[in-house]
Amino acid sequence: MSFNAFKALACPLDGDPLTQAEGAWRCAAGHSFDIAKQGYVNLLPVQNKRSNDPGDSKAMVAARQRFLNAGYYQPIADAINHAALNGAPENLPLSCLDAGCGEGYYLRQLAQAASDNTQLELIGLDISKWAAMAAAKQSFHKEQSLYKEQSRQQEQGRQKDPSATWVVGSNANLPVQSASLDRLLCMFGFPVMSEFARVLKPGGVLLQVEAGANHLRELREIIYPTLKPERSGEQLVPEGFTAQVAETVSYSLTLNGKESIADLLAMTPHLYRASAEGRERAAALETLIVSVDVRVIKWIKNA
Repeated sequence: MSFNAFKALACPLDGDPLTQAEGAWRCAAGHSFDIAKQGYVNLLPVQNKRSNDPGDSKAMVAARQRFLNAGYYQPIADAINHAALNGAPENLPLSCLDAGCGEGYYLRQLAQAASDNTQLELIGLDISKWAAMAAAKQSFHKEQSLYKEQSRQQEQGRQKDPSATWVVGSNANLPVQSASLDRLLCMFGFPVMSEFARVLKPGGVLLQVEAGANHLRELREIIYPTLKPERSGEQLVPEGFTAQVAETVSYSLTLNGKESIADLLAMTPHLYRASAEGRERAAALETLIVSVDVRVIKWIKNA
């Protein structure tokens, strides 16, 4: 595989294309956005923030990083990799955005799964600066550890560079040029279908992962007095897309130790929705067998 930097960023203030030079991204109107020393760029204007520190906290990002790096959600990553890479053209760039990328786990998994003939252009976006920072830091360390391997592959005519473009931004106003993406991931996130349709190329693929009826049911039964009824009815096809058959990923997960259980709770919205008593019940657990039940929905952007 080879990697090219994702360059089709757009100014969040006027929508004009951004170009990178001298440690910053700039548009023709003169708006400039510095690349942080950790390697990410903040393209979330102050006026578009709903709080001073939107998105996941530093602690939530760290919990998700520990949990995902332990491999607990590897089957989900495998399903996404297969769906994203299926039909990818050989020796042509494949641009992919993870909208709500967290600390970058799924993009790193996608990079590792790609074949030698796949040219990836990856961009991870999250509204949390802590998430973008963690993703950029992990990419840097990954690059350092693969330096010798990269040199060997370059000698053989191949380049293995796990870098991606990491951005602080909002799904409501993606700082990405229109019709510039082949793939878009939305993993347990907040889909904005009009924006997703705008940035995808005709025939591009949106992969949406959402929790199924039994997802983390055992944990929810512990932290909540009663469970809410599941939503019924078929999901409507978003404007601009054609529906594809959804795939279900279901399996049982055994968590041993308080830290893994605490990390799972901390990386979900349930941490704040549960009562203090519910969180205490979860904190007392030493072992938890929990169901993973997610739907991978594939939408195709209309021509």
